[in-house]
Amino acid sequence: MKAMRALTRYAAAGIEETGLGLSDFGVLEALLHKGPLPVNTIGPIVDLTPGSISIAVDRPRREGPGQRVESAEDRRVRIVALTPRGQGLIVPAFRKHSGR
Repeated sequence: MKAMRALTRYAAAGIEETGLGLSDFGVLEALLHKGPLPVNTIGPIVDLTPGSISIAVDRPRREGPGQRVESAEDRRVRIVALTPRGQGLIVPAFRKHSGR
């Protein structure tokens, strides 16, 4: 448990240096590596509840890095994708976080 806490603190510190919060970083990183995703798919990936994922997805969208659109197959489904601004934000942040 001590090792996990130490790793979590280390990872969180690296993410905070990017200027993003943990959930924002997680959402943008998931979109970077997996491409556009339905909102309900992102939550389990970044370990957020359905209520929390809506807030986490809307926060970056208001600031411009993500956009939410209706699915072509099912209008009830909302797809979230990175915008060019989001791509420009998460790529260097992830590179710095991962130590590349």
